[in-house]
Amino acid sequence: MLTNQKHLFSLPDLPIYLNNAYMGPQLKSVERIGIENLKRKSRPFEITANDFFAEKEVLRSHFAQLIDAADPQCIAIIPSVSYGIANALKNITFDKGDEIVVLEEQFPSNFYPWKVLEREKEVRIRTIMAPPIGKDRAKLWNQLVLDAIGHKTKVVALPHAHWADGTLFDLEKIRAKADEVNAYLIIDGTQSVGALPFSVAEIRPDALICGGYKWLLGPYSLGVAYYGERFHHGKPIEDNWMNHQGSEDFRNLVNYNPEFKPKALRYDVGESSNFVLTPMLIEGIRQLLEWTPERIQDYCRSITEEPLQRLKEAGYFIEDANYRTHHLFGVYLPNASQMETIQKKIQDAGIFVSYRGNAIRVSCHVYNTKSEVEKLVSCFI
Repeated sequence: MLTNQKHLFSLPDLPIYLNNAYMGPQLKSVERIGIENLKRKSRPFEITANDFFAEKEVLRSHFAQLIDAADPQCIAIIPSVSYGIANALKNITFDKGDEIVVLEEQFPSNFYPWKVLEREKEVRIRTIMAPPIGKDRAKLWNQLVLDAIGHKTKVVALPHAHWADGTLFDLEKIRAKADEVNAYLIIDGTQSVGALPFSVAEIRPDALICGGYKWLLGPYSLGVAYYGERFHHGKPIEDNWMNHQGSEDFRNLVNYNPEFKPKALRYDVGESSNFVLTPMLIEGIRQLLEWTPERIQDYCRSITEEPLQRLKEAGYFIEDANYRTHHLFGVYLPNASQMETIQKKIQDAGIFVSYRGNAIRVSCHVYNTKSEVEKLVSCFI
């Protein structure tokens, strides 16, 4: 099992940061690489044509390994989740009456683009509401998703883990049901990939889209996306010089080539060879590969299991461990009127968490300790 890794970050002892789902702190090594590469542009004559492409391929390879994808050419470099969703949406043909399955209160970047289609294409958004707080909530929610997938379903657009409370969705079963009606499965992995095992080979998403600044431990404004075979001949939302074939030959750029690069390479954002951010994200994912998501989950379980059991025994609702992540979970109060009092206690204790919907969202990582989680619990009971 992993031991505490706080020495690799620049976090102080106080405040206590239990809020990685908001923004992941930078590793010292990521910070160092960012500063070193920021200085590179002061000597632009040292940046070669090869530098525009070489590190991008390293990033693709690292992320492909992290998500168990066999082909790095299925990985695109994107600036945000909304950008990745837009590329997928642009390459799906919608007809009047098609349905798009989403979750109640899922992250807006995986909702707004689909919602626009109601007006433009006269499709229907089917929002699967969360069951009431109580026993088997996540199990029932998963079943509701499966029941909603039918012959009118064109897209199932879900997170792997809900951003508000870490509820897990059984993507293998959802994939199987989507296959029955030839529906697309579009996954937002921003709050799971990096800290939770994800296998493209097993889940077979049509697209997996991830922001890089949370659990991938990278910088803000850079992310990565996997696009499966159904998108390999699509048209990207932008034409930039780098996503066309032959762009490696700078002398030949004046001879325009209308052909896009193969597979997901066509979906790279312009300036995807970002000489500062790309190396930083490479380093973040490199460290994750060394730790492994499996061991990160085990570590987070080891520091939260006993403190959370105390909370449950005191009447607070936390989803059953089999149906949620260990790195991100929501605490629901037995009485909503307690929220303001508990928020103040948490703040006074110097603890950073988030508040999403009715949940107090807690998100830990390998830099946290069991004693920090216990200090949080003492604010409740």
